[in-house]
Amino acid sequence: MTIRKKVLIIGGVVIACVVAAVAIGVSLPAATDYQAYSPLLGKPAPQITGTSLLTGASESLANLRGRYVVVNFFASWCTPCESEASDLEEFYYQESQAHLATIIGVVFEDVTSTARKFLIQTGTTYPAIADPGEKIAIEYGVTGPPSTYIIDPQGIVVAHVNGPVTSSGLEAVINQLRHKRQTT
Repeated sequence: MTIRKKVLIIGGVVIACVVAAVAIGVSLPAATDYQAYSPLLGKPAPQITGTSLLTGASESLANLRGRYVVVNFFASWCTPCESEASDLEEFYYQESQAHLATIIGVVFEDVTSTARKFLIQTGTTYPAIADPGEKIAIEYGVTGPPSTYIIDPQGIVVAHVNGPVTSSGLEAVINQLRHKRQTT
């Protein structure tokens, strides 16, 4: 076999591999849409209560029963938290207008005043509470932010995303859960 033939064969194999890799990559969902395992899945959500860092109002997961609730653990020092902040706000605005879902943020290993500044800087309007001693984070099994749990209208943990989320990813998960509920 001549060198030219070897080069053509190797070149063809490399091109085929690149085409296959691109085809596989395009067909995969975005990394933000991946759900992660949690021992809480299918179980009642641990209680969340606290005072909103932005308004001073009392917040409670129990008061949000009847809607899907997105519980997002975040920190001001977390770069992925900053990148997902606008998506969370977009989701909150769209879903709260329809009264179908809402969000509650929980500060993870951060100073309350710094977390409050982070919320203001990112334009966050949904309720977010401090977690002194990381008691809520421990109950949810959070090891680092961002970590997001979706709780169904009956208060059961139905999904967990470990890492940043997108508005469209949250909508897709909740729409899938709603559809599953309607067909069962």
